[in-house]
Amino acid sequence: MEGINTMNIQKKTLQRRGFLRGVLAAAVLVPVAGSLASCAGGGAGSTATTAAGTVSDTNPFGMADNSTIDAVIFKGGYGIDYVEFAGNLLEKNHSGTTAKIAPSTAIAQELQSRFVGGNPPDLIDNSGEGAMGFSGILDQLEDLKSVLEAKNLEGTVIKDTLYAGVEAPGTFGGKLAAVNYALTIYALWYSASLFEDNGWTVPKTWDEALDLGAKAKAQDKYLFVWGKEAATYYQTLALGSAIKEGGDEVRLAVDNLKENCWSQPAIQSVFSAMEKAVKAGYFKPGGSGTKFTAAQAQWSNDEAALLYPSGSWIENEMKDQTKAGFKMTGAPEFTVTSTPKMPYEAMHSAAGEPFIVPSKGKNVAGGKELLRTMLSKDAATNFAKTKLAPSIVKGTVPADGFGSTALVSQTKLLDAAGSNIFTWGFVDLYGTNKDQLVVWNTFLDGKSDVATLTSGLQKITDNVRNDSSVTKIEVK
Repeated sequence: MEGINTMNIQKKTLQRRGFLRGVLAAAVLVPVAGSLASCAGGGAGSTATTAAGTVSDTNPFGMADNSTIDAVIFKGGYGIDYVEFAGNLLEKNHSGTTAKIAPSTAIAQELQSRFVGGNPPDLIDNSGEGAMGFSGILDQLEDLKSVLEAKNLEGTVIKDTLYAGVEAPGTFGGKLAAVNYALTIYALWYSASLFEDNGWTVPKTWDEALDLGAKAKAQDKYLFVWGKEAATYYQTLALGSAIKEGGDEVRLAVDNLKENCWSQPAIQSVFSAMEKAVKAGYFKPGGSGTKFTAAQAQWSNDEAALLYPSGSWIENEMKDQTKAGFKMTGAPEFTVTSTPKMPYEAMHSAAGEPFIVPSKGKNVAGGKELLRTMLSKDAATNFAKTKLAPSIVKGTVPADGFGSTALVSQTKLLDAAGSNIFTWGFVDLYGTNKDQLVVWNTFLDGKSDVATLTSGLQKITDNVRNDSSVTKIEVK
């Protein structure tokens, strides 16, 4: 959730769904990361043990002939088959080379001893709840700028084929330590067919959303639904709305744990609109006692609610519990007024699934070559088709979205947003979600007001800011 990155609702959920907690989240100092830092040396520029091959346009990193590539991939919601696809493609292009793709659900736990022993894999998808802290292994990772500066399998420089801003989440101190492969889009999701049947228009402002809530109520439906483990999806919606309304300074204040950051006018205006929706009965009651997937099914299968805020994993997550003909579609988060500082089309999006190449891997060139292959048009198109989500490679989703209306809408959202894309990382970076869930469930239940919501969130922020044991990272 994420994704940079991305919203983290529960460790169990992240294991199952497998979407990126966010590279910023991985920068948290965790015990494993500390162990790695103290027990293993080396850094970018360390010499790989495999003999060098001939450098050419088709072998830009000098991977040795007949070599073996050792890759360990986090097995979550995306699985590992998309990397296996790239591995098979690499083996065809480099006869005699073998790409060994192994799954893992606990990256740090399973790979700690290999880093300590100086024999880490050649390529790692450092994702999931057990991701390694980047702060502890940064000097042991290759700078992957060389991968983005290389040409892809089609002969185009890779960095020219990627969406804007995707390097930022994996860049630390000027070093591109990770290439985040998946692109997560946060939006308001709805059934285009349900809206078409009722002549409804997707709201652009919170006032329009409240008007739609009244129309939904008249048909014994709700505007929103939520589940207890995902109550903070509405925090993500609120922040997205507030950042668009008040500008980037809203994001910076929250991300940098500023005093009274939750009292910013733009945030307060969104909270007030949400409170109106709660008091008007536009949220389906009982969310704090409902499992989040069951609540989501009330939206996607029962059509009891019209809108649901989530990341673009929602289609794949609910594919077995979505009504036939639902036409799942994403729309930008609301603004408060019709004259926000950022355009309505601006959106919250983050690259996820951080791929890293350890400098002490036996086949560093092979790790980079596998990553280069993943960034080819064929491999990126396969990812979009099989995962119903875009990668960071542009132009890989056809007009029909492989039959997915949700995927088509994601492409349209990205195109419409252009350079107006933002994200934040404080939730995952400082692990605040667990405490924030309590505050948000109480608010959505109608058992607290805006003042209580604000003070509760600010207390959580202040506790982190004032905790000297927590390493703070300034966000710009």
